[in-house]
Amino acid sequence: MTFSEENYLKTIYHITVVSNSAVSTNAIAEMMETKASSVTDMIKKLAEKDLVNYKKYQGVSLTEKGKLAAKMIVRKHRLWEVFLVEKLDFSWDEVHDIAEQLEHIKSEKLINKLDDFLGNPTTDPHGDPIPNAEGQILKIEKQLLSELSAKQKGICVGVKDTSSEFLKYLDKQKIALGSKIEILSKETFDLSFKINVDGAVLTISNKIASNLFVETT
Repeated sequence: MTFSEENYLKTIYHITVVSNSAVSTNAIAEMMETKASSVTDMIKKLAEKDLVNYKKYQGVSLTEKGKLAAKMIVRKHRLWEVFLVEKLDFSWDEVHDIAEQLEHIKSEKLINKLDDFLGNPTTDPHGDPIPNAEGQILKIEKQLLSELSAKQKGICVGVKDTSSEFLKYLDKQKIALGSKIEILSKETFDLSFKINVDGAVLTISNKIASNLFVETT
């Protein structure tokens, strides 16, 4: 596959994980910042390779072959992110763009050795699950912090927004994976939260709470 074909498969996979349904060409075009006509042309190529199912006006879905291929791209991306953070001391807001380049390395042997070298991690630095060599993914029970009520507690296990800006904001607030969070109160006017994070009390907006995944305790 070409880099472009791999990027399309990964994009379709990510949208499917969220929507759990056939993906429109417009949704793909929006996420990839390209024209719908360009998406249609690529989808036809992927369909010829038995990587996607496509019927005009009915959306796009990955075949089993396409789903496994997409998971392997995601696997490489997330393993490289772990490597960059744990072994090269990159911060979690720096690694996405670099991993975007590294995910296209073809050597399966290299990726499997990288996985073993890292101790076979099941999640990346942002809390996203890493598929194993067979494409299996460990399911993590989590919910958005914004869905919790006052007095509920949880541990931060992931972020919905992986933008550099958001991750830097979390660093400033000393919120990270593994942080223990308790909802102290929820403001009815603007739905902001007063929370206790590892002993420090702070106020966060509903937007921030809607981008933090927690496992309730």
